[in-house]
Amino acid sequence: MTSAEGLSASMHLLRPMHFLMPFTAHAAGTLVGALVGSAIAVSHRLVIAYAIGIVFLGGGIAASFMIPAPTWFVVLDLAVAYLPMAHLGLFIANRLRRGAIT
Repeated sequence: MTSAEGLSASMHLLRPMHFLMPFTAHAAGTLVGALVGSAIAVSHRLVIAYAIGIVFLGGGIAASFMIPAPTWFVVLDLAVAYLPMAHLGLFIANRLRRGAIT
């Protein structure tokens, strides 16, 4: 499972639990990126958070073409791990700015 060919050949052996870490990595990366970007921004926090989400989404779309994965995972990953996490990062950054989260 160290190459795309090897991954493709052994994909039938993977269960849904094996996709938990890739999904978590994609979602956490986007969340932290949007959170940090919008937290340190002086202005245009919304644009920065969503720009980070869109860049990560582009990477996820590219990965879905390069790395074989089940359709359900690709749909879940692209629908939940990028733009919703960018929105959540922006929300948390705004709450931190207002001092609502200590």
